Amino acid sequence: MGIRSVLSKPLAQFVVQRQKEWMHRPGETQQRWFQALLEGAKNTAFGRDHRFKDINSYPEFRQAVPIRDYEDLKPYIERILAGESDVLWKGKPVYMAKTSGTTSGTKYIPITRESIPNHINSARDALLNYIHETGKAAFLDKKLIFLSGSPELVVKNGINIGRLSGISNHHVPAYLRTNQLPSYETNTIEDWETKLEKIIDETLTQPMSLISGIPPWVQMYFDRIQARTGKKIKDVFPDFSLFVYGGVNFEPYRAKLYESIGKKIDSIETYPASEGFIAYQDTQSEEGLLMMLNSGIFFEFIPAEDYFSKNPRRLTIEQVELGKNYAVVIHNNAGLWGYSLGDTVKFVSNDPYRLLVTGRIKHFISAFGEHVIGEEVEKALYYAMEQHPETEVVEFTVAPMVSPREGLPYHEWFVEFATPPHDAEAFVRDLDRRLTELNVYYKDLISGSILRPLKLTVLPRETFRNYMKSQGKLGGQNKVPRLSNDRMIGEGLLETMQTV
Repeated sequence: MGIRSVLSKPLAQFVVQRQKEWMHRPGETQQRWFQALLEGAKNTAFGRDHRFKDINSYPEFRQAVPIRDYEDLKPYIERILAGESDVLWKGKPVYMAKTSGTTSGTKYIPITRESIPNHINSARDALLNYIHETGKAAFLDKKLIFLSGSPELVVKNGINIGRLSGISNHHVPAYLRTNQLPSYETNTIEDWETKLEKIIDETLTQPMSLISGIPPWVQMYFDRIQARTGKKIKDVFPDFSLFVYGGVNFEPYRAKLYESIGKKIDSIETYPASEGFIAYQDTQSEEGLLMMLNSGIFFEFIPAEDYFSKNPRRLTIEQVELGKNYAVVIHNNAGLWGYSLGDTVKFVSNDPYRLLVTGRIKHFISAFGEHVIGEEVEKALYYAMEQHPETEVVEFTVAPMVSPREGLPYHEWFVEFATPPHDAEAFVRDLDRRLTELNVYYKDLISGSILRPLKLTVLPRETFRNYMKSQGKLGGQNKVPRLSNDRMIGEGLLETMQTV
């Protein structure tokens, strides 16, 4: 065993033991952060605007600080970018994470000296929990790759600006830098396809043991390697033993990824966002991701059915119920206050609090009142794939067809298959039947002849890749929305298919 793997085990034991000190005391832990955040921001512009010095309880705080999205917070962000200090958090942020919003264009999310540990330590601790539970640490002695955005930063008024994955790259521990790939020069390449070919050049002959990234882009990496070598990934990288992923539900990609690898390997799921690292998989034996309740964030949760109401219920961690969908709201030591992440989660355990990411609160189809959500379409697809085990899906999204040229309206599923089902009609029936079981409103619309059963539109290979490229969102941390309430993405895919 190498020095890294040897030293990781006592560190893992220390981290897990410290973790136990807060994970079983969720209310107390969150209350402590609530008080610390108020104290830390009371003299900021935001703190003065919202009377932080006069707030003595959570109900008072809830009254003073409304839920907001990026657009609501943008005036404060612009003051920070202009060089002003003490706006949302004391001093200036060290970084601004640049990210693409679906409605806000480019967003700039502050990362302060106090909030950096949330991003860096959480990623580290996900690996250490795995090492502690399994005893497997040899992967640390081989080569590791993190498929990410460029680490190049620009400086504006003393603040470093760049992609979160690139910012995180600057904080990879020194003891891992010597076995981290790709090189800095390759990582700075902006064009994803050019970058991917260079990454393959650098990794093809290396003893890769850990590969991390968003599943569809990792799959593209695997596809290009197989095209070059004609081999399964296990034969190209015999030391590959751990896959770390986040950003999307793994299930629709699992079969294809494992088929490309040629064997099953261990995996760790994470839930990072530019706004904060929310949760990670702390065990291989239990469902769900451990929520980071002791990492500079005070959380609130809005029941999904309340989210668009005038005065939605706002719950603390101890008030949530298992099995219900909640929108996540954060207040943190980067200066985000009442910030709605836009994600929905469902808790599967409350001792400790573990969750599943179920979708995006604004990504749904409700053209006729059905309110189909991401979790439901993913479960329906996974069920259909189980019934047709030969099927492998590359990518998919769903959109409504409200005014077809003839017949009743329907949901249109745009699916790119690696291996299509042998019986497409049976696949569609299984898919539609499962969706009616998961969503009673959709079932009622079908049985009431308001909607007809879904339509499957099979897209040629590379359609999603070409579409994302046309939108400037190929690779990195970009993701295809699972579903939407309009046809913008669907029509874009059809146009892409016709122009290639």
